[in-house]
Amino acid sequence: MSSNVLDQLSGKVITPEQLFERVSHNISLLPLVINGMTSSKATIRYGCGKVLMRLSETHPETVYPHMNFFVSLLDSKYRILKWQAIHILAQLTMVDTKKKFDEIFDTYYGLMHDEYMVTVANVVGHSGMIACAKPYLIPRITKELLSVENLKTTPHLTTECKRVISEHAITSFDMFFPQIPTKDTVLSFVKKQTKSPRKSLQKQAQKFLKKWEKNV
Repeated sequence: MSSNVLDQLSGKVITPEQLFERVSHNISLLPLVINGMTSSKATIRYGCGKVLMRLSETHPETVYPHMNFFVSLLDSKYRILKWQAIHILAQLTMVDTKKKFDEIFDTYYGLMHDEYMVTVANVVGHSGMIACAKPYLIPRITKELLSVENLKTTPHLTTECKRVISEHAITSFDMFFPQIPTKDTVLSFVKKQTKSPRKSLQKQAQKFLKKWEKNV
């Protein structure tokens, strides 16, 4: 099965979901699936990425020994692989006993300066999970999230895109707000968003303030 499983994925004989089930029950297939992310075939590359995203959610301890591989994908020319790696690395912080993420913190959050909205939004959106897994990094994570106001616009990251990213930031802040030492600074950021022309951002900011402002 291991010799042709990627061909089956490429030929759509099996789905990423079916391959995930196989790997979950036969972890010896894991190296093959990881290697599949380097395939020249997009169906294999991204299909294996989907499998590993799910596996990092359900069995992060099995994926953790391969963390350095996913770090290398943060610099991939394929944006989808980069986004998948962002997700996987965030999941692995839950089992990061060797503090490997701490060592690549600047690399991970360096993607906040990426020219594509989806890349930035992925980093911001996964920050709540990382903060919960590593509360001692909260001051640094908070500083990074607050910087979304100062992001430079690009053809792929417009002013409206920045508003979407701000929504992700508020969602992440909501996950660890009680542990933030500089609560006033975060509240000030959120209050600004209540005046946003983006209605969903307005509502999210108002909901956040209703929940947390009285507790400060």
